[in-house]
Amino acid sequence: MISIAGRPIGDGHPPYVVAEMSGNHNGSLAQALAIVDAVAASGAHALKLQTYKADTLTVDCDGPAFRIGEGHELWGGEHLYQLYERAHTPWEWHEPIFERAREHGLTAFSSPFDPTAVELLEKLGTPAYKIASSEIVDLPLIRLAASTGKPLIISTGMASAGEIEAAVTAAREAGCAQLAVLSCTASYPASPAESNLRALPLLAALTGEVVGVSDHTPGLGAALAAVALGACLIEKHVTRSRAEGGVDAAFSLEPGELLALVVESERAWQSLGEPLIGPRPSEREGLRFRRSLHVVRDVRAGEQVTPGNVRSIRPAGGLPPEAAAQVMGRRFTRDVAFGTPLTWDLV
Repeated sequence: MISIAGRPIGDGHPPYVVAEMSGNHNGSLAQALAIVDAVAASGAHALKLQTYKADTLTVDCDGPAFRIGEGHELWGGEHLYQLYERAHTPWEWHEPIFERAREHGLTAFSSPFDPTAVELLEKLGTPAYKIASSEIVDLPLIRLAASTGKPLIISTGMASAGEIEAAVTAAREAGCAQLAVLSCTASYPASPAESNLRALPLLAALTGEVVGVSDHTPGLGAALAAVALGACLIEKHVTRSRAEGGVDAAFSLEPGELLALVVESERAWQSLGEPLIGPRPSEREGLRFRRSLHVVRDVRAGEQVTPGNVRSIRPAGGLPPEAAAQVMGRRFTRDVAFGTPLTWDLV
């Protein structure tokens, strides 16, 4: 188990829902703050940012290697530097965003992409760090974030088992005592068919850590299914409205959907229960209304048992329906009133 801002995350606790703002503020601080308000109203447990500048991720070079493939569904042909310029959250916005979250009692943290981002987030008192999938091979960054002593969440999109093990080892050796590892398909949007959620137990076994999912598929289905396979943390991108556009809007949840995720993920977790077969405590009343054999009209001692005077009806209390073949043709041992459960001593 880990804990972020006093909220436990792990087996035995409802899923921790993280709303990722990413670049859906569309370059407007007012829009960013409105997203914070919507996330808080949804009941999500945390808001997450991404802390980078275009210059901390890449350089302003227009060579083919610096362009996204033309076939990409959302960003085909875009120049990396220009995309990051458009999508980044200006550093001077972080403090008002964190402050607005605090006003709502909402936890806010971020994904740093270089040491200067860690420095900024430490000044803001971030309670946790998230390592993005592409940065899982940046072991120096992982060690730096881990050395702060804050809980660390690592996404594993695109990563091999060896890369995941190396990242987890780097975090632990740098002092991380609270670590969560997220299954992720690092395509935007991601196809549900590539989620491979059955690997979640394997991820837990490989790392020995709390596991969850960073989900870029449309809708709620994949995230809710992940809960059944052990996900203790769910991260989804969020926007005020997909119709407003934005770099990640196409695969982001709107506020009403985020609210549904919070409610339904907890219901999914509650429904897992225990590996038990048998009546539940809430079914005790229902057990009273199973079928059993009853006398359905007044009969006299010595009268023969027939389908006309004994039937299988609700409630329980009489012989099981299967006993009907054994009692038919026998005779009543005494007078029996209508509505009496049939028992062996009566025939």
